[in-house]
This record gives sequence, structure tokens and C-alpha cells, in this order.
Amino acid sequence: MQYRRFGRTELSMPVFSCGGMRYQHAWQDVPEEKIPRKNQENLEATIRRSLEVGINHIETARGYGTSEVQLGKVLPTFPREQLIVQTKVSPKPNPKEFRLTLQQSLQNLQLDYIDLLGIHGINTPELLHQTVRPGGCLDAARKLQQQGRIRHIGFSTHGSTQVIVDTINTGQFDYVNLHWYYINQDNWPAIAAATQQDMGVFIISPTDKGGHLYNPPQKLVDLCAPLSPIVFNDLFCLSHPQVHTLSLGAAQPSDFDEHLKVLPLLNQVNTVLPPILKQLEMAAIEALGADWLRTWKLGLPSPDKTPGQINIPIILWLRNLLEAFDMQEYAEARYNLLGNGGHWFPGNQADQLQAVDIRPAIAQSPHAEKIPALLAETHQRLQGKAVQRLSSS
Repeated sequence: MQYRRFGRTELSMPVFSCGGMRYQHAWQDVPEEKIPRKNQENLEATIRRSLEVGINHIETARGYGTSEVQLGKVLPTFPREQLIVQTKVSPKPNPKEFRLTLQQSLQNLQLDYIDLLGIHGINTPELLHQTVRPGGCLDAARKLQQQGRIRHIGFSTHGSTQVIVDTINTGQFDYVNLHWYYINQDNWPAIAAATQQDMGVFIISPTDKGGHLYNPPQKLVDLCAPLSPIVFNDLFCLSHPQVHTLSLGAAQPSDFDEHLKVLPLLNQVNTVLPPILKQLEMAAIEALGADWLRTWKLGLPSPDKTPGQINIPIILWLRNLLEAFDMQEYAEARYNLLGNGGHWFPGNQADQLQAVDIRPAIAQSPHAEKIPALLAETHQRLQGKAVQRLSSS
């Protein structure tokens, strides 16, 4: 395993983290006696394997159902100083409710302290205000920090880049969990801002949200050769020293194996990565055209400024992935989350396109004339059964 300094926390962070949202029994709290023994045994075997390969950062959340309680059965069996434990708790309008939820997390984990607390899902300006206002959720967390129950406080986010940068620039947080990977590099300004603040940078779900890379289309497999899409994406992310760790949502002990293949490649980045990046770029240009790739984002409105709250940037992005890399299954899954994702994945599909006039909203786009037809076409190709988020918090 390789380790990187996790910003001003001074923690020695493994370049992979063991995320806790794939191996738990249920997405809701259930009585401990209702948790199947086989599930608990698998979770414990996954944690043991994680530590065997040097991945000593275990990351979970109150919103991950039984994950905390199940981890609380195994984490105390290891020497505490060998572990880096993170959980996350969503901000609440009532700081007292937030404090009680946080205390429940600490009780579930059965540890004297946690190394990292993430304020979970600062996705909107309102949630940022709830967190940092005087007497708000951050102040409640600070009290437990002063008691030694929490070492460092950061935040996780699925929000817009601007919201992430605004949160970072409060100077109140030691680290950030955010999305950034090959197919979606929009949050680089947030990573740059975090680097300026000497914050730890943790990448959320690069394998799942980063393209369902455990089930890649053949075209993507071919374009990433000689690496697998998983190893390519890991290497792409970790080739940037500003990135400190990637979350691996392991469901079973063997799920670490493919990722470990990246470790010997980290000192060969300059020879291994460029040919693959070129292959991917050329495929995208061939499918979409260089002008579209350079300019498609320009002048696009956010969903809250679009009639029908249609999420035009996301829909066109998914179309790009479909055309360039044949990422049908991933694009369908993300598209059908629109309308059901709340502030975690805002905006709607293009099914109401005929009922609203989006032309004024897209007037600043150099592609304004063709965007309505592209949205309609993409809706036809991706529409299906509505998808719910795994977790509602």
C-alpha cells in the first residue's frame, strides 16, 4: 500500500479507502439480532482483508443503515492506533437533532473516538448555512471534538462546484469528500481550492459513480487497454498528487484485488497513462466532434433556472458518454435517477420537453438550435424505470 499526507489532519492516508455502503445488511436500522450471521461474517472478512492489504481507512455514514452497527462489532477488535475511522452525519435544521444523530453514530461504532467526521451532503447553500451558522451543526460537532470524541471535521458533497468551493473557503473544514474522476472532472476547481487550504481530498465512488467500471462496455475496455477501466481510472485520479485517497465500496473481500494492480504503476504514470488518454480523446472526437467537446457546456443553465427543472448539462453529458464510449447501462442508471435524487442529484428528465419552452434558458449556448432535439433523442434512448438513491441521506 502507498500512503499520502491527508492535508492538515497530518494523517498518513492509504491511497485507497474502504467505503462502507456496499457490504452492510440493510439501508435502514434493524435490530442487531435481525442481521444475518453470514452477512456479518462477510463484512468482517472484508474489513480483515482491507487491513491485510494496508487499507486502514474505514469509512461509513449514519445514512448507510446497519453499516455502523455492524462495523461496531469488528473495529474494536483491532488495535485502535492502526485504524483511521470516518463516519458522516447529515446536517439538520435543528442542531440538537444533529447532535443526537452524531452521538448515535459514535455509540454504534463502539469506539472511544473517531478520526474523521464528515458533515454529510453539503449540497446546497441552505445546507451550508445550516452547518456553519452560529449555533449550527458545526458548532455541535465542535463540542464533541473538544471532548476528544472526534479528531478532525470535514464534509462530503454531491453539490455544484460553486457550493463546494464556497464551503471550502469558509476555512472551517479539514478535508472534503467529493466526486472527481476521468468521466467527470468538473470539480477540479474545488480540489484546487482544497489544496490551497491544505485540506485532505477524498474521492467518492470512482468505480461506481465514475462509470460502473465493474461492468464496463467492450468499447471502454478496448480503449483503456492494456489496463482495465478500473485500474485506468484509479491511476488517472492518483496521478494527481492533490488527490489523497479513493473510496472503494467493497462488497466482499475480493473486491480490492483489481484496484491493487494500480500500486506498481504509480511510478510509471508518465509512460502508462498518456497513450490511453489519447485513445479515449480520439474516440470522443470521432464520435462527437472536436468543436462539440470543446464548447458543449458553454451557456447551459442549471436545473433551477430551466423550465421544468430539466437538467440539461447532465443529460448532454450522459449522451456524450453514450456516443463516445457506449456507456448505455451507466447512462440509463444515472438518467433514471433524475427526478428522484433530491439535492443529491437534482433536476428532471427531458420527458416534459414538449410542455415547456427552454429556448430562452439556452439562448447563450452556441448549440442552442440543436439542443432540444438532442435532449429528446437522449430521453428516448435512456428512459426506463425510475431509479431511487440507495440512501436518502
